[in-house]
Amino acid sequence: MPAIPEYRDLTPDALDALERAVRERRRGALRRRGTEYVVVAVRLETGPRDELLEGRLPMTGEILAFPLRELETFAVLP
Repeated sequence: MPAIPEYRDLTPDALDALERAVRERRRGALRRRGTEYVVVAVRLETGPRDELLEGRLPMTGEILAFPLRELETFAVLP
């Protein structure tokens, strides 16, 4: 089984992976400020200041917004 790619920078491949996760409603493991979140990707949003990834917490259904520039690492889970 191949390793799951973990992205540290917002490269074109990383952005493609995020877009694919949103289209397919896949789970992602995001690390921000030392905390890891596992969310279902819902939407990529371009705002006036930041690009945001919106993800739904599977346990509560709450939607959280993650500015992409604040992500330390992320991986799209199978």
